[in-house]
Amino acid sequence: QLVESGGGSVQTGGSLRLSCVDSENTYHRYRMGWFRQAPGKEREGVAAILRDGQPRYAESVKGRFTISQDDAKNTLYLEMNSLKPEDTAMYYCAAGPSTYPSEYALDQSKYFYWGQGTQVTVS
Repeated sequence: QLVESGGGSVQTGGSLRLSCVDSENTYHRYRMGWFRQAPGKEREGVAAILRDGQPRYAESVKGRFTISQDDAKNTLYLEMNSLKPEDTAMYYCAAGPSTYPSEYALDQSKYFYWGQGTQVTVS
């Protein structure tokens, strides 16, 4: 089970850190990613971390967001800085097979296990 937390309301330029706990240590061999969905828009990939630890970011968040994971805590993080109103969305963490090529890292169709989401609002 994937459980996200850390969302909230912040002003433009603010920061938040999202967490995603793999409560049963089920996905430790999976590729992990963060996705978001704004009202009226399709869900999009934000950041992913490959099994070798290499990150992948959407162009819109490069330089502002950082994905990381703590294997000892079974936790995935998304550090979000310099937040903008267009970052407002429901954020989801997800797990998927690591066998897909890295170019699919932000492709939501390659992720099969999802958390319930945490809302981020930037005003």
